[in-house]
Amino acid sequence: MRPYTFAQARSVREAVRGTGPETAFLAGGTTLVDLMKLEVMTPERVVDINQLPLDGITLDSKGLHIGALERMSDVAADPAVRRHYPMIAQALELSASAQLRNMASIGGNLLQRTRCGYFRDVTTPCNKREPGSGCSALEGINRGHAVLGTSGACIAAHPSDLAVPLVALSTVVHLASARGTRSVPLDTFYTLPGATPEVENVLRQGELITGITVPRSPWAAHSVYLKIRDRQSYEFALASAAVALHLRGTTITHARIAAGGVGTRPWRLPAVERALTGRPATSATFEAAVTRAADGAEPRAHNAFKPALLRRTLVRALTELQES
Repeated sequence: MRPYTFAQARSVREAVRGTGPETAFLAGGTTLVDLMKLEVMTPERVVDINQLPLDGITLDSKGLHIGALERMSDVAADPAVRRHYPMIAQALELSASAQLRNMASIGGNLLQRTRCGYFRDVTTPCNKREPGSGCSALEGINRGHAVLGTSGACIAAHPSDLAVPLVALSTVVHLASARGTRSVPLDTFYTLPGATPEVENVLRQGELITGITVPRSPWAAHSVYLKIRDRQSYEFALASAAVALHLRGTTITHARIAAGGVGTRPWRLPAVERALTGRPATSATFEAAVTRAADGAEPRAHNAFKPALLRRTLVRALTELQES
């Protein structure tokens, strides 16, 4: 780990004052500290934001409001989250380990970096870590990599479980900087790699996540998050599905669906949503709807199974939700 200066901020204004490209914010530290040890991230200045008033979990007529410094385990255990947004609680409980969930913050989870092994190995080329150096995963070991939203510069999969249901539910992320505050839909917060995979989101220099708002909706309460992985715990998704349905009798009147583990960002599936809407909640409907799930996929040598896995994951999630 390289030397750096350390400061503790007592207010949001103090935290964002004088920040530059070599400044990193420290909350739970479950991603930042690991990457600093590997010298993948080498900030010159680290600002501890744990004393900032960015906590709280509240539910009102507009939706669910969660402070950026709330810990993952506390959000997952909150009664309002579990009752009104079950797939958020499920996604959190299927993330990382219990110890990490006790430390990791909601804001930090949304900003965690890819788990691509080439990104974390400073001896290998990686455009995300060192722009212009190349992408080792294109012809290397790419079983866990993305098949949707990829480019010739990067095929790294987005790692967050939590971001998948949040994208499905049209979550808004709230940001603050020395220039003021703004709010951005999470679905547009993450960027595709294109020719600049080092740019992962629309955060501006010195900007800080202060919280999120998940709109209130009748379908959010009837939802499920399903994660398929190589082992039962402490493993990232090969494919995951966040599914929310609103039914009138047995007819689907509204569907919200997003996928994880298969895209370079959390992947909303509007074509599948449209194919479900107005149809009966039956296995035949589910099977027909998911045929569009992997449209545009570009599999590589080791992850060619992912489009089919995504479709099966979606059918299973829809079936579990319909039977619940």
